[in-house]
Amino acid sequence: MRWIRFTANGKTGYGILDGERITEVTGDPFAGYERTSKTHALNAVKIEVPVIPRTFYCAGLNYTTHIREVAAKRGVEPEIPKQADIGYRANNALVAHGQPVVIPHDATEKVQYEGELVVVIGKQAKHLSEANALSCVLGYTIGNDVSERTWQKSDRTLWRAKNSDTFKPMGPWIETDVNLDAMQTIVRVNGKPSLQFKTNDMLFGIAHFISKMTQYLTLYPGDVVWMGTDGSSPDLKAGDVVDVEITGIGTLTNPFVAEK
Repeated sequence: MRWIRFTANGKTGYGILDGERITEVTGDPFAGYERTSKTHALNAVKIEVPVIPRTFYCAGLNYTTHIREVAAKRGVEPEIPKQADIGYRANNALVAHGQPVVIPHDATEKVQYEGELVVVIGKQAKHLSEANALSCVLGYTIGNDVSERTWQKSDRTLWRAKNSDTFKPMGPWIETDVNLDAMQTIVRVNGKPSLQFKTNDMLFGIAHFISKMTQYLTLYPGDVVWMGTDGSSPDLKAGDVVDVEITGIGTLTNPFVAEK
């Protein structure tokens, strides 16, 4: 099932996407819903961020190639993490599919994409084992963890480097039925292939992260966990368009523009 959050006729809500048609629902996928008789064409609505999370989590350094390439650029030996660590991002940075990523006027040329699988939590969870960790997952969407690498070196909390307004495109919808092992992440810049990797080829898998997290904190419906990226990105500039495709989910597309 594909859940889409959209705006039509001045009203924002959830619907179930089947092909190019949306069936409007009352309620939402987290607290319960009922289908209505109202339908919309996908190309006639405004696609919104699929969920505004209560808490926005992110996994760092979760793919080996990404770790090695980052280390090589810095001229240091790669350090492969020995345990899963979780961080946080800010809701102010979220934008939907199709909306622009605004490059701040004083950013350097080191603005880059990070195509990521996003886990959407559907049920409150605490003290889960790895065996039952995925029981709290509603589904999956796509994120682009836009990063200003020069700022990333100096901002201790990554407040600008990762959380500037519009730096976190997410969408276009939530897919509840996926085969994680079969998925590929494919990033294109201006229509040209830039990066491709096996989505589930993580150092620490989704179940491991959720289990570890829930030993210390409670996950709530609507929370999201961004799972990290592999490889590396070219420097992006105003006028570029980035597509992050994850097979089995869809494609998240966002243009990059200069701040006015």
